[in-house]
Amino acid sequence: MAMAVREPAELVEALKLPAELAESAEAATGRFPLLVPRSYLARIRPGDPGDPLLRQVLPAAAETITAPGFTADPVGDRAARRAPGLLHKYRGRVLLITTGVCPIHCRYCFRRQYPYPEEPRRAEQWRAALDCIGADSTLHEVILSGGDPLILPDERLAELMGRLGEIRHLRRLRLHTRMPIAVPERVTDGLIRVLQNVRLRTVVVVHANHPQELQGDCATALRRLVDAGFVTLNQAVLLRGINDDPDTLATLCERLVDLGVIPYYLHQLDRVAGAAHFEVSESEGREIIEELRRRLPGYAVPRYVREIAGEEFKAPLA
Repeated sequence: MAMAVREPAELVEALKLPAELAESAEAATGRFPLLVPRSYLARIRPGDPGDPLLRQVLPAAAETITAPGFTADPVGDRAARRAPGLLHKYRGRVLLITTGVCPIHCRYCFRRQYPYPEEPRRAEQWRAALDCIGADSTLHEVILSGGDPLILPDERLAELMGRLGEIRHLRRLRLHTRMPIAVPERVTDGLIRVLQNVRLRTVVVVHANHPQELQGDCATALRRLVDAGFVTLNQAVLLRGINDDPDTLATLCERLVDLGVIPYYLHQLDRVAGAAHFEVSESEGREIIEELRRRLPGYAVPRYVREIAGEEFKAPLA
């Protein structure tokens, strides 16, 4: 993380891209900074402004354009807040905002404007959220999200997971993380031990959008999670100019399956302000899913869904 690229000019120079890309990127970094770890950078093709990984991380002038229907909180996180760091949207499960820090800044991030400074940062600040979870016996699963929960050092992660494990009505723990994709080095023997030593059944949900992401150390990290016995799922977002075609998504799904990762969801873009240029229409998305069903076995086809603020479940779109 300390070696990550944080300036558009540095990114453009490292990838031998036209200098004017850095100039246009600067306009968007004030609202949402650039952050690209070195491992991810190594998977971006030099000299290619249209590279699908580059498009996910390079700020664009289009982010500064106001688009109707695109808001700061498109999925209703604020309305779902029950205690500091605790969101409750769906029956039987809650989500903890474990940190506001991510290993990579995806330009379409639905929490790019989330008020992270309002959430807990120290262990003692989690008491209200943990008390709320402990008082509700209808809860069976806790999702660790953020930010990215694997930003936490092993000791803090183990402490939080241990405290959740003491709540007897909980049965499962889910981690939503982009770390194995963005910074695969984070998947260490120590992390595996932390995840194995909790009483709760642990499910890992990663986030890859393009098969080009699943190379080298990333593929190794995913295999380590799978080989350690964790159910490992992938969520992707349907993104204009990145994966909005059947060939790309079919290759992504097959590569995931070959690594032992289950293609779980294909999300319709959450309509966060600054991301309108990534949106693909639902009709196009349905056509892509239909083609994936023709090409792939059923277990390799993700569910195409949209999250609607206030709804009790993610809405299936195909």
